[in-house]
Amino acid sequence: MTLTTSFNNSITSHQTFVLVGIPGMQEHNSWVAFPLCLLYILTLFGNLTILFVIKTEQSLHEPMYLFLSILACSDLGLAVSTMPTMLAIYWFDAREISFTACITQMFFIHTFGVVESGILVAMAFDRFVAIRDPLRYTSLLQNSVIGKTGLAVLARGVCVCFPVPFLIKRLPFCRSNVLSHSYCLHQDAMKLACADTRVNVLYGLIVVICTLGLDAVVILLSYVLILNSVLRIASHTERLKALNTCVSHVCAILIFYVPLIGVTVVHRFARHLSPIVHMMMANIYIVVPPVLNPIVYCVKTQQIRQRIRKMFQQKKIRS
Repeated sequence: MTLTTSFNNSITSHQTFVLVGIPGMQEHNSWVAFPLCLLYILTLFGNLTILFVIKTEQSLHEPMYLFLSILACSDLGLAVSTMPTMLAIYWFDAREISFTACITQMFFIHTFGVVESGILVAMAFDRFVAIRDPLRYTSLLQNSVIGKTGLAVLARGVCVCFPVPFLIKRLPFCRSNVLSHSYCLHQDAMKLACADTRVNVLYGLIVVICTLGLDAVVILLSYVLILNSVLRIASHTERLKALNTCVSHVCAILIFYVPLIGVTVVHRFARHLSPIVHMMMANIYIVVPPVLNPIVYCVKTQQIRQRIRKMFQQKKIRS
């Protein structure tokens, strides 16, 4: 009886998880802290600038830019959910995170990932409508339609990720409580459980296939239709102009999916690689998209670039 009670207590003993910085090189964590802090500031500044410019510039109140503002909100949500924890690890060596905080962070990371994927699908549809039927573009994609689309994308993300914390919470943890990354992921925490995790594995697989996988297929089909529409345009100049409007969106797709595929491949097929490689891929997956998305849209979108330049010129005149 005493042995059984002791075993049950050991199963439920973990009230915290331990996050890691640079595996086996914790003394060098501070080297990562400064560039990570700089990236965090750039993320906040870039996405808040995008939101401010779109809100204040009347000419940017078009479907493409409204979808971009939703993407910026998603990127801000992901950054705020993860980067403070990562900075605490690298700067202050504060590696412990409570179980409740971990599953909460896990929920937001996975939710914003699904939301961002859904927004990219909506933006692909936006580009298709703009090229296929430019005369009816603004009438088909009115503000109410964009608002409902944004809410639907958010609701999908919340609904499919809502069970994840509960699936983790039901598991007993009697092994190590050290996670593999500097933030909490479902698949990472699941590995530490000392119980059958087939339900977690199956649910995670279904979610990935039905959201990220399906979204990738829809985006691909959208661009097949876009290319078909572009090829029907008689003027070579107009074709290039139409394709140029898609460059920023294609970059956003690559920025999101390439790190995602990379971290998945490393997790599944390259477990023999150095833990530092796993750490780098995981951090790139979280940090890079929120940083690069506003940069890409600022560089490739003339209207946003002009408005930002105008804004800084006005500040110089006032000073």
